[in-house]
Amino acid sequence: MAQQSQKKEPGFFGKIKEEFTTAESRTAYYMTVPTLAVILIVAFFPIMYSMILSFQQVTPQQTFGTFVGLQNYVAMFQDPSFRDAFFNTTVFTVVSVALEFVLGLAIALAINRQFRGRGMVRAAVLVPWAFPLVVSALMWRLMYQDQIGIINYVANTLGLITQPILTDEGLLLIGAIVSDVWKTTPFVALLLLAGLQTIPGDVYEAARVDGASRVQQFFKITMPLLKGSILVALLFRTLDAWRIYDLFWVMSDRQLESFSTYVYKAVRISQLNFPLGNAAAVFIFLSALVLAFIFIKGFGMQTSPGGK
Repeated sequence: MAQQSQKKEPGFFGKIKEEFTTAESRTAYYMTVPTLAVILIVAFFPIMYSMILSFQQVTPQQTFGTFVGLQNYVAMFQDPSFRDAFFNTTVFTVVSVALEFVLGLAIALAINRQFRGRGMVRAAVLVPWAFPLVVSALMWRLMYQDQIGIINYVANTLGLITQPILTDEGLLLIGAIVSDVWKTTPFVALLLLAGLQTIPGDVYEAARVDGASRVQQFFKITMPLLKGSILVALLFRTLDAWRIYDLFWVMSDRQLESFSTYVYKAVRISQLNFPLGNAAAVFIFLSALVLAFIFIKGFGMQTSPGGK
């Protein structure tokens, strides 16, 4: 019996070699060299320099310091302020992104329907996103004020709180989550709405003919075809929340600690902690890369043809 010969899949270097087999491909790659050089100089060099400094005992006045290995990272994780930043940032990221996705999906599904005044509703939904984050944070801080804040007054009247919101770190964190959800949910809704509008209506028509209910259509059609938009929305919002700075800094008046506020205080305000701040900055960068990798792998996004 004749055996069918299977073509061996080329390795990494084999694929690179195939890309340069034609003159057009070589010309295209050569034309990208200046752009790649600029990216390496502008982005890659500062990142590598920061990584090198994170393993050294150095001050802002020095170009290089004394090599100390992982000592800066060990001291960073032993710092109570960094542990507070880790807790606050993790809780803020998980809760806010989850709420923004659920609410954003609901809004996108609602405004994707045909109804009178849909354009006006879409414009109104995007209003919170148009506010600068610092302005939004200050506005919410005023509403959380003890004497004049409407939210603080309502929460006290309903017996939800027993002390001013701005004096309790736990309440401040909840307040930061609420204000972030209010501002950035329209952004998530906009991304998901764009994905919904790319789904052909014929697919739903065929599903209705086959007797599929609305719930089945949602889980079997909408969610799978919306996977790419969901990935973009969750990835963007997760990375944005993971490096949150201005909302915590303005709304809490420097009481809430996040990764970015920790880095700023260590590097800019208290320059004696420059090595810890630099190590924390590298930690934010590496953890963001890990989060991006987890999202891409978790959603099963492939770059090779055929998804193999």
